[in-house]
Amino acid sequence: MLLAALSCLLWSIRTSAGHFPRACASSKSLMEKECCPPWAGDESPCGRLSGRGSCQDVVLSTAPLGPQFPFTGVDDRESWPSIFYNRTCQCFGNFMGFNCGSCKFGFRGPSCTERRLLVRRNIFDLSVPEKNKFLAYLTLAKHTTSPDYVIPTGTSGQMNHGATPLFNDVSVYDLFVWMHYYVSRDTLLGDSEVWRDIDFAHEAPGFLPWHRLFLLLWEQEIQKLTGDENFTIPYWDWRDAENCDVCTDEYMGGRNPANPNLLSPASFFSSWQIVCSRLEEYNSRQALCNGTSEGPLLRNPGNHDKARTPRLPSSADVEFCLSLTQYESGSMDKAANFSFRNTLEGFANPLTGIADASQSGMHNALHIYMNGTMSQVPGSANDPIFLLHHAFVDSIFEQWLRKYRPLQDVYPEANAPIGHNRESYMVPFIPLYRNGDFFISSKDLGYDYSYLQESEPDIFQDYIKPYLEQARRIWPWLTGAAVVGSVLTAVLGGLTSLLCRRKRNQLPEEKQPLLMEKEDYHNLLYQSHL
Repeated sequence: MLLAALSCLLWSIRTSAGHFPRACASSKSLMEKECCPPWAGDESPCGRLSGRGSCQDVVLSTAPLGPQFPFTGVDDRESWPSIFYNRTCQCFGNFMGFNCGSCKFGFRGPSCTERRLLVRRNIFDLSVPEKNKFLAYLTLAKHTTSPDYVIPTGTSGQMNHGATPLFNDVSVYDLFVWMHYYVSRDTLLGDSEVWRDIDFAHEAPGFLPWHRLFLLLWEQEIQKLTGDENFTIPYWDWRDAENCDVCTDEYMGGRNPANPNLLSPASFFSSWQIVCSRLEEYNSRQALCNGTSEGPLLRNPGNHDKARTPRLPSSADVEFCLSLTQYESGSMDKAANFSFRNTLEGFANPLTGIADASQSGMHNALHIYMNGTMSQVPGSANDPIFLLHHAFVDSIFEQWLRKYRPLQDVYPEANAPIGHNRESYMVPFIPLYRNGDFFISSKDLGYDYSYLQESEPDIFQDYIKPYLEQARRIWPWLTGAAVVGSVLTAVLGGLTSLLCRRKRNQLPEEKQPLLMEKEDYHNLLYQSHL
């Protein structure tokens, strides 16, 4: 009944986040390379007449890239989004969206001036009605066609650079599955040749900001789809877990007793069909995923390659990650050592910070552990556990940001793998967002985590105690310096006094004072009596 009621809401609510806006998928828009749809409020492009934004040229970063991708002009995702559009809406103030019809994250209201802070909670802290509502929202998104977005089923070249547009409808949920596939797919080089060492959202600095934006947009889509402005994605705290706690029919789906690779028939998700999971097939056909169904959701948690992933991450692993002061290091890819990003992503050992290609830890460990659809990067977002998992990964990123309070220039400006520099636009989002825009606290983006609120340190712990601790360590040096200073002062004072007296005694007669102090006069008399 709840699902039916939510379905009715669809017809009155428009969404506004994702990939190719339906309004920009025409041959005219593609040939002119302009995506500046009108805002419904005044029917002007980008809401220009209402001061919401204007249509402007896209300014691309010219910072040098790392050496990992040795090609130029072979992939539509290079210099995003210039192969498709070189003019888009640039929104003013707190407005946001492909037509400036939405508010920036953390704001709401007709003028986007009301600040708000939403809280993401542990899925096990949700009440039964709250949990059931979340599951119903997922189902609604899976079965509702996105009213505002479509997905391309061919490359720019296959579309004759816009002359013959190739786009398909897609559900709200599968839109985000497609985006995760598209950002991580291989480069198609022609004649069945591909380049695999490329990923615009993984294995490099943009991993955490990209997924942070992905979750925010997904959250925003559900809020608009359902009219529930206070909806937030719950997280699964997997620290020290011995098994998949959320893999039950009450939550994200239990194991099918007849086939351990499938979900229980009693689960919300047993009937789900996955998309964008057959990467090798697309590569052989030099084609893109077109969003058609490819079979049921697969999951067999725990029956994975234990040599690669012997256990789920522990609290100690998380604490070690948080002890790493460098966000990025070295080659800024999956071979980086002592990199917080690379260790949290799972390419470096969570006990040493040293890159290890034979192991999958932290974030990667959860994907491998699920042993199914979620274990292959391009199609992993088909499994709704993906959302719970990445919400918790994002919370660890947030802890690191709060602990070290890095300036934005800590995020690499240049020489990162393609698509990962600070000023690079993130693939495949329209409207446009830069990696560096999300290297900030979640509070500045309008959300927080319940367990971080509970454990947030007070002012003494956060500001004063570190200075006192530093003072304690240097106190012996300060004491020694004070003693030496006192001795030197006393010695210099004594020398100065002695010199003054000797100078006075040596004064010639004509320079003796005519008047003497009373004490001096008596001393003189005493000496003459002697």
